[in-house]
Amino acid sequence: MIKNKLKTIVSIVICITVFVGCNLKQTKIEKAMVDNNEPAKVELKKEEGKFQLYVNNEPFYIKGAGLEFGQIASVAKHGGNSFRTWRTENGQQTGKEVLDEAQKNGLMVTMGIEVARERHGFDYNDSIAVKEQFDRIKQEVIALKDHPALFIWAIGNELNLRATNPKVWDAVNDISKMIHEVDLNHLTTSTLAGISQREIDLIKERCTDLDLLSVQMYGKIVELPQQIKDFGWDGPYMVTEWGATGHWEVPKTVWNAPIEENSTLKAANYLKRYKVAIEADSLQCVGSYVFLWGQKQERTPTWYGVFLEDGKETESVDVMHYIWNGTWPENITPQIELFTINNKTAYENVVLEANTAYLASLKVKDFENDQLNYRWEILQESADLQDGGDFENRPEAVEFTVVSDKDGKLKFKVAAEKGAYRLFGYVDDGHEHAATANIPFKVN
Repeated sequence: MIKNKLKTIVSIVICITVFVGCNLKQTKIEKAMVDNNEPAKVELKKEEGKFQLYVNNEPFYIKGAGLEFGQIASVAKHGGNSFRTWRTENGQQTGKEVLDEAQKNGLMVTMGIEVARERHGFDYNDSIAVKEQFDRIKQEVIALKDHPALFIWAIGNELNLRATNPKVWDAVNDISKMIHEVDLNHLTTSTLAGISQREIDLIKERCTDLDLLSVQMYGKIVELPQQIKDFGWDGPYMVTEWGATGHWEVPKTVWNAPIEENSTLKAANYLKRYKVAIEADSLQCVGSYVFLWGQKQERTPTWYGVFLEDGKETESVDVMHYIWNGTWPENITPQIELFTINNKTAYENVVLEANTAYLASLKVKDFENDQLNYRWEILQESADLQDGGDFENRPEAVEFTVVSDKDGKLKFKVAAEKGAYRLFGYVDDGHEHAATANIPFKVN
């Protein structure tokens, strides 16, 4: 019994020592990057069957988030060490400004490079257009290659999505070769929307210059470690998008509205998917970027962002804080237990009559017993349906009559025309944390 207890104590001490040692190395990297104005030397090595990234000769495991502007400081605040972008110019900040802010916060950047997609009409048989794109990208790389916060170049985003011309991978390989010629310090990758045998075979055949693969998956990411083996990818990879269950992966109402998981169910899935799909592969996977460290409209304004439109953090931020630090935040976001309209959940095809009173009930738990504040909104079902994360317009808000509103119970009437809508419930704890859920409903 005493021996067993001693073994347990020794194991705990070893784990703590390893964890602290890794954090000290990470801190050393971050401090050097903040203080240094030289480009970081990024390397990828295979040691005893395991792929390992190095930044200035120090081991580096990616604890990252996907974002383009805003919320950069909060990645560092919650224990992340890197973020990725999708392009060098995001429309609000220049690439240099993004890198400067990253450096100030001790973060490394996987810098996205905009590469034209076939699904948007680009023709990779057009050698002149391909050459013009190559020349433009070369100038972008030269302009940013020596920044201390630069980490990896991500050449294009989901170029395989609805693509048929394999010449896109020839173009990617040419760009990667150019980068390695003008930039001796950084690695190259390209991101895939999921993986299949076809994509892996094309990458192996046509993209031999890439340093590592990047994969983007959502609900099905739990299958990724097995797919990596089944499709014969034996090189290093990172996961550059993962998070909420995709709108194409969830159940739908009878009128074809996808049912969004509430913020608490999303958070639980974030933790499960990280453990099963990312942390589980310690040999080939060198880290990940959660999607999205911010907010965006995609089917709804709340589906993919871990922040709400007003900047409040959802429970998924708590989970990422735990993943990156091994401890939970001091104040936990409110958790949703149940959301109904007249005792029906989102999965029960809620149909309402105009100008009739209905009761919405949002049952929430808060561990600190903070004062909770409720807010409600009705939006039209989105009609601007894009794919691949392309820009969507936010659905229009619909006026409704509040009969009563107290402690998460809303009695309301909607005087809307016949059609499809969603009732959104938001509840915050006064500490910049908020939970949210929505129920799609139809008005007859």
